[in-house]
Amino acid sequence: MSGTSIKVSGRHSDQALASKLLGDLYDLLKQGYSLYNGDIEYGLRILRGDRDADLKEIFLDTIFVSPHKRVISPKSINQKRYIDAIRKHDIVFGVGPAGTGKTYLAMAMALSALLKNQVSKMVLCRPAVEAGEKLGFLPGDLAEKVNPYLRPLYDALHDMVDYERARRMIERGTIEVAPLAFMRGRTLTEAFVILDEAQNSTTEQMKMFLTRMGQNSKAVITGDITQIDLPSGKLSGLKEARTILADVPGIAFIYFDETDVVRHRLVQSIIAAYDAAEASPANSDGVR
Repeated sequence: MSGTSIKVSGRHSDQALASKLLGDLYDLLKQGYSLYNGDIEYGLRILRGDRDADLKEIFLDTIFVSPHKRVISPKSINQKRYIDAIRKHDIVFGVGPAGTGKTYLAMAMALSALLKNQVSKMVLCRPAVEAGEKLGFLPGDLAEKVNPYLRPLYDALHDMVDYERARRMIERGTIEVAPLAFMRGRTLTEAFVILDEAQNSTTEQMKMFLTRMGQNSKAVITGDITQIDLPSGKLSGLKEARTILADVPGIAFIYFDETDVVRHRLVQSIIAAYDAAEASPANSDGVR
């Protein structure tokens, strides 16, 4: 690099990839995009998978702006497909490994819809205890028992909305964080509802959740079918829903893989290593 010029060397295919990446990143900067270090890696990952991908179309699709002025936007092609599906469909399933942004992006979409008055309520839920929601062994009252299992949802919420504002919205009931079992018997109207860790819902719980939807509501269901913690003999409601609902109009399924991971760079490598171990014939015990 010299002055305002950058010289790219290497194989012809690598030069073309680097030139495309630098050109797209420069265009993003010209349009006022705040470029983070991770964006370079995400952009490279996207272009390696699709040389014709438009980084501007992906990175400039702003979903939400946090109180810290951090812009939440997709960082992969599948993440872009995911948020587009949420915009177009009333029920969307996001299926894939940890760290791919399934729940985080869904919550950003829900908060955006709530603050734009497109819905009147945001509901976040997950199975309270992975193995059948048996809470008795935990100390404290019911709220204290279920809180540890809902903590990840609170953490993501507080990352997007300052603590005091989130507290007020929860106290008013505008935002509700609750275990999946608490959804039974309810009708959720004008609500954006998210079911997290859905791989640990049973068939009955999944059906119960999906039939809670009232008028003008959206539901996003997220989960990782490689991390099922249900008791032996219990079928995952998420795995079954993929078959039963695959062809139902108005429902979309978006699948993520390790290339969509947006956590520490080693997370992608860890997921790929476990996938390879699971697929290996030598692995007689298998990996969940």
